[in-house]
Amino acid sequence: MQVGYAAALLGGMLSFLSPCVLPLIIPYLGFLGGVTLRAAPGGPVAEAPDRGRVMAAASFFVLGFATVFTAMGATASLISQLLSDHLDTVAMIAGVVLIAFGLHFAGVFRISFLNYEKRFQPTEKPVSPLGSYVVGLAFAFGWTPCVGPVLAGILTIAAAADSVWEGAALLFAYALGIGVPFLLAAAFVTPFLRFVQRFRRHFRLVEILVGGLLVVTGLMVLTGTFQDIGAFLLDRWPDLGRFG
Repeated sequence: MQVGYAAALLGGMLSFLSPCVLPLIIPYLGFLGGVTLRAAPGGPVAEAPDRGRVMAAASFFVLGFATVFTAMGATASLISQLLSDHLDTVAMIAGVVLIAFGLHFAGVFRISFLNYEKRFQPTEKPVSPLGSYVVGLAFAFGWTPCVGPVLAGILTIAAAADSVWEGAALLFAYALGIGVPFLLAAAFVTPFLRFVQRFRRHFRLVEILVGGLLVVTGLMVLTGTFQDIGAFLLDRWPDLGRFG
């Protein structure tokens, strides 16, 4: 499963860079921790009234969506074990679905229900760690267009895991792929704001890259390539078996 963990981590990072997540990181930090923007000669500057509060809010936010994603991974693995007599059929269906999601993300065609997005918008700003945690839970459930297709790919890998714990660990790796950059953004708000302004022109490239990776993942699921790669890595470097 080493290949799966790397794919999950990369998938989380690409989800963070997607055009409907990255531009909203600063507003989320403002909502969670009071980050504000002010005009400056070199462009907007982000200010935080209390950096410790911002980091605490960001940490509980990450913990919130990591909880949901990890539970999803455990559930995917458990369901797969219940359907163990039909794994070949499930793999074929999952592979086709992933390829369709990838083509949707890359813009080859559009799947209407994937363009539906429901975001949690509370009327009051949470001022407690619990409030930030709840917003993190809502984030995990609400961002279907950008996070959904990539998440489906990681869940497909999790469904092939040997145990519930491995499935949960895969989705935790995915959560880390989103969560670590989010925490870095909270720690270095102004440099992150400048990065977002420069990175906007690459959003379409990210969409194409994510779509291509989903298509490749779907093909690998259809052909059983993940298992072949895992067997090759274990044969070449047996010590990897200690880690997964």
